[in-house]
Amino acid sequence: MARRYDLIVFDWDGTLLDSAAAIVHAIQAASRDLGLPAPDDRRARHVIGLGLEEALRYAVPALAPADYPKMVERYRYHYLTRDHELELFAGAGALVERLAREGWLLGVATGKSRHGLARAMAHSGLGAYFDATRCADECFSKPHPAMLLELMTVLATDPARTLMIGDTSHDLEMARNAGVDAVAISHGAHDLASLSALPQRACVDSIAALDRWLAHHA
Repeated sequence: MARRYDLIVFDWDGTLLDSAAAIVHAIQAASRDLGLPAPDDRRARHVIGLGLEEALRYAVPALAPADYPKMVERYRYHYLTRDHELELFAGAGALVERLAREGWLLGVATGKSRHGLARAMAHSGLGAYFDATRCADECFSKPHPAMLLELMTVLATDPARTLMIGDTSHDLEMARNAGVDAVAISHGAHDLASLSALPQRACVDSIAALDRWLAHHA
């Protein structure tokens, strides 16, 4: 069967890595360290996938601009004390490995920093399977299309042959802005109602369901 896509781009946190709860905890703990009201879980989860600066500005609106570096330092402290415990969602590693072996170009578009993604890929062992990656500290943050546009340029693909997979409305909006198809996965940061409100080819609830969808539609 002819393939519909040449390039499949994954978000990282909440899509491949089960990290949403750890990110929420780190935002809330960093807020308390600075004596600021900690955002509730829903507000903190909403910003997952954005660049760190954009995320903290929304999640902690009481944060003064002069305190931003301290907030980032405390967030990173709390997140990095736990990140070695985080695991890929069940089946995620096997799916990425199979897609690479079968010849798809694979990319990552993430709100992580370059250092953070390198650390996460080293821990997961998946780094060798991705052809190109883009991070929020080297591109405009989601939902700006820059990450996808740069990945398509580097890998010589076009929007009609590219698929974005992510767990947040930011991922789906980025895909729409770049003119590419998207599949939402609801096991991560944003709930089904938020995901369903945006254009997508499908919304799946697990890596196993994503694998089945890709087998029939990619």
